[in-house]
Amino acid sequence: MATDQGPVVQSALLRSELVRLRKDGGLTQEQVAADLEWSSSKLIRVEGGRSSITKVDLDALLTRYGVKSESTRERLHALNRGARERGWWERYREEIPSNYLTYVGFEAGAAFIRQSQPLFVPALLQTAEYAKAVTEHSVDAVRVAAVVGFRLQRQAELLQRDPRPRQYYVMDEAVIRRHVGISKDPAIMPDQLRRIADRAEQDDLVTVRVVPFDRGAHRGVYAPFTLLEFEGRLPDLLWIDVGRAEFASMVHGDDPLVGDYQDDFELLLADALPADSSIELIRAAAEDMS
Repeated sequence: MATDQGPVVQSALLRSELVRLRKDGGLTQEQVAADLEWSSSKLIRVEGGRSSITKVDLDALLTRYGVKSESTRERLHALNRGARERGWWERYREEIPSNYLTYVGFEAGAAFIRQSQPLFVPALLQTAEYAKAVTEHSVDAVRVAAVVGFRLQRQAELLQRDPRPRQYYVMDEAVIRRHVGISKDPAIMPDQLRRIADRAEQDDLVTVRVVPFDRGAHRGVYAPFTLLEFEGRLPDLLWIDVGRAEFASMVHGDDPLVGDYQDDFELLLADALPADSSIELIRAAAEDMS
């Protein structure tokens, strides 16, 4: 199990384990609540992540479920302690939509991040200058610094994680051909492209592939999407970006839509250039802009 997954993922892992233990014992929520002299709504809130769990309540649940292993009990208590910590992203509540902060909480603990991008460089690969150039066109001027700072901190936090997540990006060629920032500083985009190529060549955990224009229309041109996978028993998560975070959709692994997008990502890989050819194309685009 990853050792540094953040409070959102640790909370989800804990609740997933508690639900599994209850169902493995053939118990309903009503039965457990009655045995512990709780209201049914309390257990529903606990399992649904809408209420925190005290150490006493967690011990009571584990005893009711017959968990005697001290190592298992300590592991679940450790998850509970982690779930009660404050995520670094909480300081951005005034500037960033709450649903996007929830997504970033899951991203912070993901083991594998896959993303399709038809328009912009993936946020986790952006330079500060590129991030500012694209953000200035999408948010109020007073929020630009906070949004860019948030994006850069996402990158920094993932780089510090142990273990770090695997990242796999598929971009349309339009991403690398649009000369973002040209009116302000023509070097912004070529510098960004070189950063992507350097990262993909130097970091074994990062793969970048490009779908060239000559492939025509493909599954990734309609909207960006991200797939997250986790260590442990958590289902995969799908984030569909429709341009504004407050209108985006977060879908969990029990929804068939997640499987559909996983299939779409594999189809994108079939259209994309190999990783080495993609890096060559990215470097060539940087030279064309220089």
